Amino acid sequence: MSDPALAVVRAGALTTVQDEGRPGHAHLGVPRSGALDAPAAALVNRLVGNPRGAAVLETTLDGCALRPRSEVTVAVAGAHCSVRLDGRPAAWGAPVRVPAGSLLEVGAAVRGVRGYVGVAGGVAVEPVLGSRSTDLLSGLGPSPLRDGTVLPLGRPAAAPGRVDVAPQPRPPAELVLRIALGPRDDWFTATALRVLASRPYRVSSASNRIGLRTEGPALERARPGELPSEGMVLGAVQVPPDGRPVVFLADHPTTGGYPVIGVVHVADLAAAAQAAPGVPVRFVPVRRRR
Repeated sequence: MSDPALAVVRAGALTTVQDEGRPGHAHLGVPRSGALDAPAAALVNRLVGNPRGAAVLETTLDGCALRPRSEVTVAVAGAHCSVRLDGRPAAWGAPVRVPAGSLLEVGAAVRGVRGYVGVAGGVAVEPVLGSRSTDLLSGLGPSPLRDGTVLPLGRPAAAPGRVDVAPQPRPPAELVLRIALGPRDDWFTATALRVLASRPYRVSSASNRIGLRTEGPALERARPGELPSEGMVLGAVQVPPDGRPVVFLADHPTTGGYPVIGVVHVADLAAAAQAAPGVPVRFVPVRRRR
């Protein structure tokens, strides 16, 4: 009898279930979560015939290994990596048919940070507040995968995409983040604003799904003290006491007391998800839309 499930043979450093997240619950203190590289997650779903919002697996740096209990179609995209099926090379960025009991190995990232594994039917773990996403900050959703985890799969919705290899952007050699200044840019000196716009930063190894931390020149405050906690949004650039900007990503807290010097354009955050430690970061202030 067919068993629509996926067994995790090797979970890797951090592999989680992600979909489009659970926006709209910030008033309850619940982050939006969801895939950090949303275009890559949408692509693997399209390649295997899933709706855009189906749940996929998000790997971090060193991939994972999976064994389906029934024949499935799988696609791997996002961070560039090797893909092997029962020890033989398989396609990256294209649909791959995986027989029941075969071993699919998603290798370590060669370029980029986060890989996405889409499976026909989607990962059918129980949704929480309308989403199957793992939220590392609040603990909502399924726990990060462990060796031996078995994930239920849904029913395939459509035929896989008919492509050889889907085009995808390369992970950034330099991460350029457009930033609308405010609402608390007046908490920083004019020199700090010039430094933000002109001096290079680098991605810190302390970055995670909550925020992209940077290394570089500290931003000088114009005011002492701290703010009362206020709402935080996706892409907010918060400046903690050490003066190094932190770009809030999908699992960010919904409130915070450190001043937000600006907000990164949402369209630039997918590249931030693939920026490895040490990659240069450049902030480009832009005018606010009225």
